[in-house]
Amino acid sequence: MAIIATKGTLDWAYPPFILASTAASLGYEVQVFFTFYGLQLLRKDISHLKISPLANPAMPMPVPMPVLVQALPGMESMATMMMKNKMKSKGVASLEELRNICIEADVKMIACQMTVDLFEFDKNDFIEQAVYGGAAMFLGFAGEADISLYI
Repeated sequence: MAIIATKGTLDWAYPPFILASTAASLGYEVQVFFTFYGLQLLRKDISHLKISPLANPAMPMPVPMPVLVQALPGMESMATMMMKNKMKSKGVASLEELRNICIEADVKMIACQMTVDLFEFDKNDFIEQAVYGGAAMFLGFAGEADISLYI
């Protein structure tokens, strides 16, 4: 299974790790290519990831809120706290736990070297299991994969 992860928010962090860990547990060889904002998911510390209620019409809110209210300072932190609490109460694994499962299952996590260079990221900020490579490296695998996903 080949997965491209391009987003670095809390809500977009779950799909690549859930799909990768599940596929690996089913015996698939899995590679995830983290590019642009998806590189945030390979940082050592991912506790800063947030979810935004703004421009996220599918996000279920306990109380309907007008867009203007969603844009107020503090709403992103409140939405993040609510989502984390809901996931915890439902027994959903944390991002750190899911990422560790992927590491234990030998999911190859590729950090896009071009994006690392573009944004002048420090490689010391990323997990040691990250492999650095370009699109050509990943496409060699993705071209032969049975399942390819863009998230």
